[in-house]
Parts: sequence; C-alpha cells; structure tokens
Amino acid sequence: MGPSADPDPTAAPLIPFGEDTTIGEAFARAAEAYSGRAFLAVPSGARRPWHRQGYEIDYAAARREVTRLAEAYRAAGFGHGHRVAMLLDNRPEHFLHKLALNTLGVSCVPVNPDYRAGEIAYLVDHSEVDLAIVAPERQDQLAAGITASNHRPPVAVFEDLSNLARPTTAPRGGAVSAESEASILYTSGTTGRPKGCMLSHGYELASGAWYAERGHLAAFRAGGERIYNPLPVYHVNSSIVSFYAAMLTGSCQIQPDRFNPERWWPEIAETRATIAHYLGIIIPLLMNRPASDTDRSHGVRFAIGAGVEPQLHTAFEQRFGFPLLEVWGMTEMVRVLLDNVPPRAAGTRAFGHPVPGVEVRVVDERDADVPRGQPGEMVIRHSEATPRKHFYSGYLKDEKATAEAWRGGWFHTGDTVRQDADGMLHFVDRKKNIIRRSGENIAAAEVEAVLQAHDWVKSVAVLAIPDDIREEEVLACIVLADDAPATRATAEALFAHCNAELAYFKAPGWLHFVETLPTTGTQKIQKHNIYPSGVDPRTLPEVFDLRAAKKRNPGTAG
Repeated sequence: MGPSADPDPTAAPLIPFGEDTTIGEAFARAAEAYSGRAFLAVPSGARRPWHRQGYEIDYAAARREVTRLAEAYRAAGFGHGHRVAMLLDNRPEHFLHKLALNTLGVSCVPVNPDYRAGEIAYLVDHSEVDLAIVAPERQDQLAAGITASNHRPPVAVFEDLSNLARPTTAPRGGAVSAESEASILYTSGTTGRPKGCMLSHGYELASGAWYAERGHLAAFRAGGERIYNPLPVYHVNSSIVSFYAAMLTGSCQIQPDRFNPERWWPEIAETRATIAHYLGIIIPLLMNRPASDTDRSHGVRFAIGAGVEPQLHTAFEQRFGFPLLEVWGMTEMVRVLLDNVPPRAAGTRAFGHPVPGVEVRVVDERDADVPRGQPGEMVIRHSEATPRKHFYSGYLKDEKATAEAWRGGWFHTGDTVRQDADGMLHFVDRKKNIIRRSGENIAAAEVEAVLQAHDWVKSVAVLAIPDDIREEEVLACIVLADDAPATRATAEALFAHCNAELAYFKAPGWLHFVETLPTTGTQKIQKHNIYPSGVDPRTLPEVFDLRAAKKRNPGTAG
C-alpha cells in the first residue's frame, strides 16, 4: 500500500461522534464547541437576488436559526421518514433548512435549478416528497414542474414557514438514527433517467470526517479553515463532502452562487478563503486569464478537485502557488481517494492509493483482476467484513440497479483506471467513454486533454462514432476560442497538433466545430445531449472528415 494509506495523525481534531451519531446531534456538538466561529459565508454579488452585500453567520447564530426552523417544521407535523424537496439555488439557507429537517429525521431532496418542468416532475414523482420549499424567484419554475407531475406536494416559500400544510402521512415510529435517510441526491448520469441515491446520516458525517482527516497536503488546521466551494448545493461535493468537513472541524463553508472565472479570485480574497474546490473545466478558464501581479495575492493553501488536464497541472501550481490535489469520489461513495502525499504524481491523472476503508480492485468485463499497469474498471468496498459500510443506502425504487452495481460484493464504479506497481491509481476514463478502433482502446479523456491544451480550443468533447471499417472512429466536438476561424485549415491544424502528441489512431478522424457543449450544473459535459437522437454527425455539412490523414509514421512497424 502506498504512502497515502493512512490519515495524517496531525490533522485537526474532530468533534466527538460515533457510528450511531445523527446529523442533528453532530451539529449541536459543533455549535457548542465552535460557538463564535464563522460557519457559513457568501461573497458579495450585486447580480443575484440574495445576500448582495455578502453574508456570514457563526455557529451560535446558526444553531438558533436551525432550532427555530426545526420547531416550525415540527409544529406542522413533519418528522422521521418525511421528504422535502428544496429549490434554493446556492443560498446558505439551504444548509440551515437541511440541518433543521435532518434533526427531525426528514430527508432532503435538492432540486437542480437548471431543471425543466419535465425533469422536476420526474424528481417529485419519483421521490414522493411531502413538501417542496422554494426561493421566491423560482416559484413559477417549481409550479410548472409540479403541474406536470402526478404527485402534487404542497409548496412553501422557504422564508415563511408560518402556514405550512400538514403532511398527509404521519412520521414513522422510532428515533432518528445514523441509518435514517438524510438526503436523496439524483445523479446526473449520461443515459436514461437520473437515479436517486439514498444517503444516510452516517454516510454524510463519515464522508465529511474522512475528508477532514486525510491531512498531509490536505491538512485541516485546528483553528478552522475557510472552504471556498463554487459547486452547486444539489451536488455531493458541496452539500456533503466540504460542508460536513467544515462542520466537524469548526471551519467555514464559503458558498458562492456559481463559478465565474472573473469572480473567482476577487471572491477568494474577499472571503479570506484558505481551501478551494474545483472541477477540471475551471482550471483552463483561470489559466486563460491574463497573468497578473495579484496571481498569488490570496490565502489558499490547497485546492481539491478532479479532472485537471495533465498539461495544465504543474503550470497552474507554479503560477498560482498552491497544489491542486486530484481526488476520486462519486455520489454513491464519497470518502474520497486523493493524491495528497509528496511526492505527488501531478500531471498524470493520479488520484491516490487504496486505503483502509476504501479497498480497490481493477477488473475486466468478467470481474477478473487485470495485471498492474493495464486499464480496467475500478470496483470498491469498505472491507470484506463490511463491504457497504459508509456507502449509499441504495438507489431509490431500483433494487435491481443497486444489486447490479454491487455484484460480487464490490461496488462497480463505471470508471476505467490503471494501477501502478506501487498501487497508485490513475484515472483513464469513464468506462463508457472508451473508443474501440481497429482493436485499439482509445480513452476519450486522453484525446480531450491534448486538444484542450491548444490555444484555439475553449472546450472539447471526444466521442465514439460508428465506422464501417474500423468499428469506431474518434469524433472531436470543439468550441473554438473567439479568435479561431471555423475552417478546414483550423481543423487540419488541430489534427496535426493531436497527431504530433498521440499515436496516429488516437487523433480525431472527424472534427466538428460547435457553438456550445451541453453541461450539467456541475459543468460536466453531457455527451449524450450533443446531438439529437437519430442524428448521424458524419452527415452534417460542417463536420470535417480527416480520416485520410490518419496514417502510421514512415518506418513504424506494422
């Protein structure tokens, strides 16, 4: 096992909690221990309809507000086993209402503010929520979704709980426990309807504690940190990983409304952030901004995220002066693996070693172990004795999908990785994003990384496209920088750039310049939504066919 196998014994101490602790109990202990420390903060922002002058609340004031909200929900009859949908954007009140509801044993179902009516209707119907709370400016959006649904829960504006409709069912018996449902988070997915991941009190607290205890380059200090997390609160990263790490260590979660490259550094400076969270798409956008004398005028000690392009990793760290610590995690299990122990493997898509509590195998299609250094699907478990400990509780109303994910006693992540001789794990791609061309497996992420490094490329998605001779061919969908013309000459130049960096068969055989690429709220590109169903991109007039240029170099064997 590698050097990151154990947590750092010098990591900040957590408030006391055990396997049977609930979120309400943990918050009460944190509020008592860290009374005067900042708990939640928001940078100023005149463009949004809330907290335009900024916002900060300490643990003591947050406890008073959570108590008030819990009493309002309790008085209306809400309790253990109920569910409440929450459409509050990235407001800090999302966390205060969640703590109040979880204290009562109510489960929270965050709603993506980018959802259309049909998507909201699916979530409401599938989760059968007993109530929906909403921000004032989102009322019409939520109403459209509920109108389209078969299930019609009452709705309340989150700022006024004085006239809550009583739930139609009574709370279930028994005390709230660590096994009680705390959230249902809907995974974005790439095909089909989203799955509802049921997360328990124990899962959410364990996930935050795990992050806080990793230490080394990701060490939380005893005096508390200030975590700038621009990711959406309906996502596991912000709502669980960083939030509970903050709560358990007396730290402050800084919650911007969303990521914007022009606001990133001013907001970090204004809120005195010491830790930042990122996604891969954020890094090139920050790197593309003009260099400035203020590039290191910040207090960030490290950043946590995933998907930084290998070519940009070291360059970013040298320019801005702090490490980008790549992690792996997913909604179903977010006790992250991370590359946080020097010497790191920056620029290689490495994300750490297996550790006690996250056992890992790399397997083929038959679930047989592959040799070290070969790609395969990563499967994980807590341990042989307790494989599902601190994992999600299952997919809501989909026992078949849950059982399939857990076949053989290991959770199948759907991620293709490879493992070095020393145990270091390297992300290769999502399993479904492997392109099979003439017997060669091509990772879309590898091609994307090379193209993304070109100055003319703003963003890129690489897909498999059918090929009559080679089974599949590489299609690159590219959003160009403003000063790059969408011409064949540009396409050929990008092909040449890729062909110079990668084996010839990995370069794009087809290249399509597009205006935008569809993304989820967490800025993951939705490859399945780039083209309408039934459309063959090869038939579009603006797609460039570059297959004839894909040739082995002279003198290459074979």
